[in-house]
Amino acid sequence: MLPKALENRARIARFVQDALSAQDQRSPEERKAHGEDLRKKVPHAAQGAWVAPNNRPDPVELLFSQDASRTPDLVPLRHERMSSSAFAFYRGAALVMASDLSLTPSTGINVQACGDAHIANFGMFRSPEGRIVFDINDFDETARGPWEWDLKRLAASIEICARSRHFSQEESERAVRYCVRAYRRSMLNFATMGHLDVWYDQLDLNELSGQLSYEVSEEQQQEISAMFMSVKEKGRTKALTKLTEVVDGQLRFKSNPPLLVPLSALLADSSSASFGDSARIETIIETALTQYRQTLPPDTRQVVSLYRGIDAAQKVVGVGSVGTVSLAILLRGANDDDALILQVKEAQESVLERFCGEDSHIQHGQRVAEGQRALQSTSDPLLGWCRIPLGNKGVKDFYVRQLWNNKGSIDLTTIEAEQLAVLASVCGWHLSHAHARTGDRFGIAGYLGENDAFDEALVAFARSYADQNEADFQHFVQAVSAKQ
Repeated sequence: MLPKALENRARIARFVQDALSAQDQRSPEERKAHGEDLRKKVPHAAQGAWVAPNNRPDPVELLFSQDASRTPDLVPLRHERMSSSAFAFYRGAALVMASDLSLTPSTGINVQACGDAHIANFGMFRSPEGRIVFDINDFDETARGPWEWDLKRLAASIEICARSRHFSQEESERAVRYCVRAYRRSMLNFATMGHLDVWYDQLDLNELSGQLSYEVSEEQQQEISAMFMSVKEKGRTKALTKLTEVVDGQLRFKSNPPLLVPLSALLADSSSASFGDSARIETIIETALTQYRQTLPPDTRQVVSLYRGIDAAQKVVGVGSVGTVSLAILLRGANDDDALILQVKEAQESVLERFCGEDSHIQHGQRVAEGQRALQSTSDPLLGWCRIPLGNKGVKDFYVRQLWNNKGSIDLTTIEAEQLAVLASVCGWHLSHAHARTGDRFGIAGYLGENDAFDEALVAFARSYADQNEADFQHFVQAVSAKQ
């Protein structure tokens, strides 16, 4: 039997085939030359321009249009979270930025894009081998799309984060510049490597000097390593302690509405708009687990099959995704101490698909899961997908993963300017690696080039788009207030 790691890689080979099609027989040198030629059609300076066109769709109308696919009870919470700050608004406005980016110049080189690559969507988790891994950690919007869109969303998020911390313009620009420069230099390096070497490459947080020595000083590396190591992990034990309790001798989810509500309470409440009368908790759990297990590799499927689903709850997560159906399913193993919580999160159409064309997947949960496997160096071994009938809500697509599999994130509300700059470099490396794995790294490297012209263009873009985001945020706050 193939090792599980190889089985997982075999399942995502399709992404590499899409990106490096057998129809394209150009050599790496020809691809790089093509990328260099693209600078004439799409000059680096053109990538730095952002001025809202007269025909720009109203950002508030775009965001309110998403409310129709959300649970009505939770839409006010989504608006509240997005209204808390310009950065929170940006996190929930992936559709707005995808619409805006569709109006900007592009090289036409597509990758498996994250679709929502802002700095808060990078974080840490523990790999199955026990290593601390840092990578992109949100894939709801992943689809085939332009590499520039991901990088521009990341760059702008760094500028917006820096403004939220009241950093100087010089400090803000330095953080963005570190990110874009790390992306470019890493891509140039990936273009010199073999396919398998790129696929297996990783950025060890304990040895940052290996890939980022050209970017940050040894002192900065030590500082960011210490920051990573100090992050508190959210693991299975903490999830069980915080989210569950023993009721009449049985392990069950706690009730903490609206953030955590057992499905038994939702289904018993006839006034709740969350689920229709025809939904049943047993059916939901059985359907979800039966379908989900079939999407796992045989060895993982065998382990998960030993667990029995005993409870489910609606759990609110994120900012922009608030209102989409997000369930937590509690599974019991050998005893109550051997319990597991799976997150079953609704997967809707990616914001990229509206502008880049539909993904080849019919099942959006599969799109998210396989996109994650393609982009991450190490993915959750319990990652899968399912499709569940939810009464009046109809049939919905979901992806499934462990809830809090030793996850950790950097606190961006307290981060210092020096830390943000180095963190931006690390994020730039990982985004570059994800794109190198799934797209034409030779063409992208050829386009980026050796000098810093592209870096400076994106510094300018991030500054202009952060201004746009602030204006959109004020417009959104006023619109939400008028609706109340």
